[in-house]
Amino acid sequence: MGLYLFRLPDVGEGVAEAEIVAWLVKVGDVVEEDQNLAEVMTDKATVEISSPVAGTVTAIHGEVGGMLPVGAVLVEFESVEGSDSVAAPSPAAPSAPAPVAASVKPEPVVQASASTAPVKSATMPTPAFRSTSGRSTGEAPLAAPSTRRRALDLGVSLVQVPGSGPAGRITPDDLEVYLAQDGKAPAGGPSRVARTGVNDTRIIGLRRKIAEKMQEAKRRIPHINYVEECDLTELEALRLDLNEHRTADQPKLTLLPFIMRAMAKALPDFPQVNALYDDDNGVLHAHEGVHIGIATQTPNGLIVPVVRHVEALDVWDCAREVSRLAKAVRDGTAGRDELSGSTITLTSMGPLGGIVSTPVINHPEVAILNPNKLVSRPVIDGSFITVRKMMNLSSAFDHRIVDGYDAALFVQRVKRLLEHPALIFMD
Repeated sequence: MGLYLFRLPDVGEGVAEAEIVAWLVKVGDVVEEDQNLAEVMTDKATVEISSPVAGTVTAIHGEVGGMLPVGAVLVEFESVEGSDSVAAPSPAAPSAPAPVAASVKPEPVVQASASTAPVKSATMPTPAFRSTSGRSTGEAPLAAPSTRRRALDLGVSLVQVPGSGPAGRITPDDLEVYLAQDGKAPAGGPSRVARTGVNDTRIIGLRRKIAEKMQEAKRRIPHINYVEECDLTELEALRLDLNEHRTADQPKLTLLPFIMRAMAKALPDFPQVNALYDDDNGVLHAHEGVHIGIATQTPNGLIVPVVRHVEALDVWDCAREVSRLAKAVRDGTAGRDELSGSTITLTSMGPLGGIVSTPVINHPEVAILNPNKLVSRPVIDGSFITVRKMMNLSSAFDHRIVDGYDAALFVQRVKRLLEHPALIFMD
């Protein structure tokens, strides 16, 4: 047996540092070769770092949310004699990290660079006493906000709940098992008591990347918002009819594929809208191809996969691609080329779309469209009042590039195509 210093490896593409998103082991754990030790995030991907040796963890370096440079010591092992481990690299040569198997899970989000916060390195001592919950005395329990909310509603203290997740994290199943075994749930439901607790959560990983991206977009881009209402009665009737008569290999149509096709039809007359603005160099890159980013909510946050060359797709192709990409980002299997390269973004919350919204532009794009909720409303038609399917179309434009008049013209063009859906299918 001997000491083995495992350094943060080079995960490729010139990455100089990475953020520690989660520790999957703790001091005292006995790990096998190729067992995952930690999850780290670069500005392009989340990477699972696995152990090159079998042994006992004697120290881990870096806090969750902290940055660690490539070549810095990540984990110290007491390696098992007879394993395939090699002599520990010299601390004087951090530029030659040990080889490691890394499973890359691309993260969509952001084109912002990683934070350059100072590195905090800490060696975690083995606790002298651990409670029945698997945590050190006084150590705050780890749990998702939804789990904390359910425990609070049931009057259960998470300090008493054993956690089976990484680093003792309490899962929803752990909470249910605890309730079933100890019967702590109040028989009469949650009591009405004043809540005085404050839960502090460090914003790290994907959530921090999203925050940085949104801050950068609002700081750099002077937004102009424009909202127009659209009568989608004819389009909705067409959509329902197409869904009723679709074949087995055709996906179910939502409104998004029609809006995507309307955008692709309108954008050639507004090249400054389908563009990326390099404001550092003062260059506008107007694209002929229409690559629409579809803002997609996932358990990990908002991710924007890209449907490429919408101008060459029909509504069925658009629906098929939106469905495929949404599944890929939620499963964490989307590739990097599917998460970048958009020229304009479409975001929608479906039935939760509200009356109006002020979407944030996905920098360096210059425009974003946000269809709101489709509702039946009374509308004056000549001398009569009739009920129509109405939807507001909210939008935002980079006012440095797109004048208000041009923004209004573009939205009006999209509105005409949606209100007269036959035009979407005409060449």
